[in-house]
Amino acid sequence: MFEKLGEILRKVTDKVANAIFLDKDLVDSIIKDLQRALIEADVNIMLVKQLSDKIRKIAVDERIKGIEKKEHILKILHDELENILGEYKQLKIKREKNQQNRIMLLGLYGSGKTTTIAKLGNYFAKRGQKVALVGLDTHRPAAPEQLKQLAEEHKISYFIDLFEKNPAKVWKKVKDKLKDYNLILIDTAGRHTLDKVLIAEIKALEKEIKPTEIILVIPADIGQAAKKQAQEFKEVTDISGVIITRMDSTAKGGGALTACAETKAPVYFIATGEKINDLEEFNPKSFLARLLGRGDLEALLEKIRSVTDEKSQKKIQTKISEGKLSLEDVIEQVKSMNSLGGFDKIKSMIPGFSKIKEKIPESVLENQETRISKWEHIIKSMTQHEKENPEILEKQTSRIQRIAKGAGVPTSEVRSLLKQYRLLNDMVKSGGNLEMSQGLSQKQLQKFARKFGKKLRF
Repeated sequence: MFEKLGEILRKVTDKVANAIFLDKDLVDSIIKDLQRALIEADVNIMLVKQLSDKIRKIAVDERIKGIEKKEHILKILHDELENILGEYKQLKIKREKNQQNRIMLLGLYGSGKTTTIAKLGNYFAKRGQKVALVGLDTHRPAAPEQLKQLAEEHKISYFIDLFEKNPAKVWKKVKDKLKDYNLILIDTAGRHTLDKVLIAEIKALEKEIKPTEIILVIPADIGQAAKKQAQEFKEVTDISGVIITRMDSTAKGGGALTACAETKAPVYFIATGEKINDLEEFNPKSFLARLLGRGDLEALLEKIRSVTDEKSQKKIQTKISEGKLSLEDVIEQVKSMNSLGGFDKIKSMIPGFSKIKEKIPESVLENQETRISKWEHIIKSMTQHEKENPEILEKQTSRIQRIAKGAGVPTSEVRSLLKQYRLLNDMVKSGGNLEMSQGLSQKQLQKFARKFGKKLRF
């Protein structure tokens, strides 16, 4: 949903960078484009005006001349955009022995608390935390059942009571069962407004649970109204941070982000879709880099790691250390990439993608579930020796024909799978694999991104 904003911001920075002279007409044009983009993203008009005034002031300042003035304008633009997005604050989970992290999630009806609880649980479980979800939303019908369904689907421990309607009593019943978990995520009830009943319930639960963090969940589609909501909750309890949901489906996300920044309520995470992995840490600097087309390799690699648990990572890393993947491993890697939501979800994280995307076939950007299904049928038609040593198929047309016939696909699909295998295996051998890439140099990371963006079909 920020694609249009990013496109305009990139045009604005290109205009400044490529200008020979910064005359009044050019400055007015730049400011007009910038204002339109930010207002369409629902950024507060006063913040837009402040940014515009600063750029105009620098542009007419005769003391700053030539290329230095252009660089100064670009720096001011970057710094001010970063400022209105707020300060970076990471949600840190303590791992000390006997240290239990208890995180309460608050929010009004429709904010997406229960779904966010599951996403947050999955996020930290994949990072080695022992997570439990606790359902204390006894007000909304079917909330405990929803939490139960999400937890079971994604293999996360949970504790609910389908009959007790007093959330404090539910907590007292389950708290002794939580001793083996170091991260407890607690779902609480919402209301249409922050009324006296909800306030009393929040305060009672806070006293009983003694949370280490209290996080407010706000939907992006309320835009600048997020400021009022964050302020109201902060007056009731000590809100440590915010998670903004539905960032993928509204034009008001910029309003919600900047509104939270104005209230000094740091945004920990943003939810960018409905899938379990559509949750990412919010870092204003990295977010802005993606808007400006510079990519965010750290976020990309973190997202790649998030789709597999530690056990699966260790398994694949063992095979990587041996220098060889099987075809079944390739399928698992491609499935992992697909579970991120397809190329469309991660393309802004690839440096320079905005300038090369027109050169990439549309089929690369589409969801490849059909292709994966075909590949699975192909692998089932192979012998175990062929699965583990696919290179023997390269020059044996008869084998490829036999496999294609058994899978009910053209031979081109078999060759496509073999091509995918070669690509990933080459990346493993060169040190540019997906799972161990956090140890690579910047040059190697850039090489990985180019390969990924131009060649990897998932």
